[in-house]
Amino acid sequence: MEFFSSAIDTLQTLVIALGAGLGVWGIINLLEGYGNDNPGAKSQGIKQLMSGAGVALVGMMLIPLLSNLFS
Repeated sequence: MEFFSSAIDTLQTLVIALGAGLGVWGIINLLEGYGNDNPGAKSQGIKQLMSGAGVALVGMMLIPLLSNLFS
């Protein structure tokens, strides 16, 4: 049982880090789009920012529910 708990904690950390990285990449693209007045880069940046926030939210809210599945 300890193995599953450790695996779920590791999975949660990895998913949150992936979402945060995607969000940071989105912020960089968004700022680059504003700096160059490029609407395509702005659109891509906001999409990446929102998807990164969604992935991080899944990591924070849904992955801990997996621990209840195995107990």
